[in-house]
Amino acid sequence: MGKIVRALSAEGGVLCSAIDSTDMVKEMAKLHMATPVVTAALGRMTTAVSIMGAMLKYEGDTLTLRINGGGPCGTLTAVSDYRGNVKCCAGDPSANVPLTEDGALDVPSVIGSDGSLTVVKDMGLKEPYVGQIPLVSGNIAEDITAYYSVSEQLPTVCALGILFDKSGVVQSAGGYMVQVVPPISDESVKVLDENLAKMDSVQQMLEMQLDPSEIALNALEGLGGEILDSWEACYHCDCSRERTERVLISLGKKELARLAEEQKETEVCCHFCNKKYKFTADEMLKLLKE
Repeated sequence: MGKIVRALSAEGGVLCSAIDSTDMVKEMAKLHMATPVVTAALGRMTTAVSIMGAMLKYEGDTLTLRINGGGPCGTLTAVSDYRGNVKCCAGDPSANVPLTEDGALDVPSVIGSDGSLTVVKDMGLKEPYVGQIPLVSGNIAEDITAYYSVSEQLPTVCALGILFDKSGVVQSAGGYMVQVVPPISDESVKVLDENLAKMDSVQQMLEMQLDPSEIALNALEGLGGEILDSWEACYHCDCSRERTERVLISLGKKELARLAEEQKETEVCCHFCNKKYKFTADEMLKLLKE
């Protein structure tokens, strides 16, 4: 299980959400069997969308983060519920690119930077909220920081990290997001800036095995930060046979009839967990009557 922690400054103007997403990212890696560089990209997406989704207020609310930068991995999609439980997928999990000059996984290159970041918040209203910005770098953390600044006018710092062992297997994952909600004093802004400037990278903090609580309180050092709450979250796909039937019905009667006629069995694979649902020709014909 992942662990989400939220801490608030004494004056209430700075919120830091930190997460240990190791188990969530490991489960994602096992399900998608992606290349290490796509796993790194999806791991960052999983970590970020869990924090973002945990800001939703009500059960049933969902947040979808979608990035399409025109790179080899295609569109990346991650979805979170209001408790930070997530699912994600990549257009091409097998995509690969060379390492950077210093031997690191080149996430921006596999994502691309000629595209957009889209956030969809479905909060049970007539229409979901949709915010979109051009990609800044394909780094994901930088793009999310830019999204909150441009689309929601909320000063934000996002940092994400995934640690791999020498064989390319995920060891640990995590990140944090700091948001400033006015009014806030100039002195508090100065202290916060100094804190963020001296904080280690997420990868370094993962290597030091810092708990999300420690990360959150480090960000709020000198601001009277206190832990608000904490809870567990996980990688969770909510697909089902019933939902898959509704997807098939949405194709229309003509397409259902064609599939029933041309194939003895129709197989539908969930992109988020790779679970396969099989429907015989007779079952497809029954859906025509729905």
